[in-house]
Amino acid sequence: MEENNNEDIKKIEEVENGTEGIKISSEVIAIIAGVAVSEVPGVAGMNGGFAGGISEVLKGKKNLAKGIKVDSENENTKIDVNIVVEYGVRIPDVAYEIQNRVKTAVENMTGLKVEEVNVHVQGVNTESITSSEESETNQENTQE
Repeated sequence: MEENNNEDIKKIEEVENGTEGIKISSEVIAIIAGVAVSEVPGVAGMNGGFAGGISEVLKGKKNLAKGIKVDSENENTKIDVNIVVEYGVRIPDVAYEIQNRVKTAVENMTGLKVEEVNVHVQGVNTESITSSEESETNQENTQE
């Protein structure tokens, strides 16, 4: 019975030692971070610039890595996130939540150490304000 336990321990050690050669693409890290950011309340979208918008149109699918830059050296990773926030949210709270979620997600899924998560607010989404003002105006007009 003791021999079986020793064999199991050896197998586990071999698997753990074998993972040292795994390399994770920056694109994969960016997608993990993008999913984490998209789950944060108050984030209206990611700002990936002109090229990111064109690739979404041509491919016909959402680019989850849009607006995220990953700089990975050895096992240390720095991530820059470019976002657009909803009007009315408290930006420091949104940024703090992004930092926590991205760090946790990337570290848990990849085993890499995330040194920095820098959040860059590129804009504020005011479309919801405009649409709510229009609906209030329409309601006033129909009541008269």
